[in-house]
Amino acid sequence: MASIYYHIKDILLREKDPFTDIIGQEKVKQQLKSALIAKRHVIIVGAPGIGKTTLAKNLAKLLPSVFVNDCGFNCEPENPLCPACKSTKAMKKIKLENRFVRIQGSPDLTAEDLIGDIDPVKALKFGPLSIEAFSPGKIFRANNGVLFFDEVNRCPEKLQNSLLQVLEEGKATIGSYSVDLPANFIFVGTMNPDDTSTEKLSDVFLDRFDIIYMGYPESLDLEKKIVQKNKGEIDVEFSDSLFSLAISFVRLLREDKNLEKKPSVRASIGLVERAKANCMIRKGNKVTLSDITDAVISVLSHRIKLKPSFKYVKSPREYVHEEFMNFCQKQSGTDDEGEAP
Repeated sequence: MASIYYHIKDILLREKDPFTDIIGQEKVKQQLKSALIAKRHVIIVGAPGIGKTTLAKNLAKLLPSVFVNDCGFNCEPENPLCPACKSTKAMKKIKLENRFVRIQGSPDLTAEDLIGDIDPVKALKFGPLSIEAFSPGKIFRANNGVLFFDEVNRCPEKLQNSLLQVLEEGKATIGSYSVDLPANFIFVGTMNPDDTSTEKLSDVFLDRFDIIYMGYPESLDLEKKIVQKNKGEIDVEFSDSLFSLAISFVRLLREDKNLEKKPSVRASIGLVERAKANCMIRKGNKVTLSDITDAVISVLSHRIKLKPSFKYVKSPREYVHEEFMNFCQKQSGTDDEGEAP
């Protein structure tokens, strides 16, 4: 079976920007291209809501659809690998178009979820030690595709260990069976460096990866394009000056030294959409500053966390409200001087 990396190498070398679903992030795209060409597993490190999942899905889109056997292991018909495919020539073929399999990191996740487990019904029919009794996990369903492991640092160390053979050798040994099945996929993991409710990733596990660091949109203009791209169905007029003001305030909070937790790009999208909804509720056709003001606390207060020196003095709601009022006053002063906010 040809390595999955073989199918995208030409695209990565030919296209200047194959990751068109992501606006900006040129350094991140370049790092990902380099790692994939070198056949490396990657973990993308960054705050929530900056496009890590979108980037991984974009990668899966680069892979052409293929026909595989409907065996649970995505075996290539011309080169079957699992015992079930090898034992019969009548295996049904299916078209594999969505080559993206997602795993959500969680303390409850088990090795059986990833590798697979014995199906009791099949065990009664074929015998408990028969390969036919084995129900493949997500690793095998990602065969010939992209395995996206979101928040990989939320899974326990035992689960990390179950992945070591797959990451190192590209195959998985199935529990009681003396069968090694190749797991031919691109592994993309993500981590939020500021999340405290996580497990420690072992050095042995991390040594199998290259780390790519992803930040917030590099400029106001890029973030405005992202928000415009993700606009909802509410169609009201939103002046560029107020549109810039709303997103600029979110970006200002990210630079606030009094905050431990910063608002993501989802906050920018949410603030704009809620302002438009407020405009629609009041039967208006053009967003006003009051529409934005009425949405600020609901959209932003739970998306920030104050540092200990501030959280006992003010609530997040009070802090967001005061900061927004001060920000608007400064912008109003700038407007008086004839400059756009």
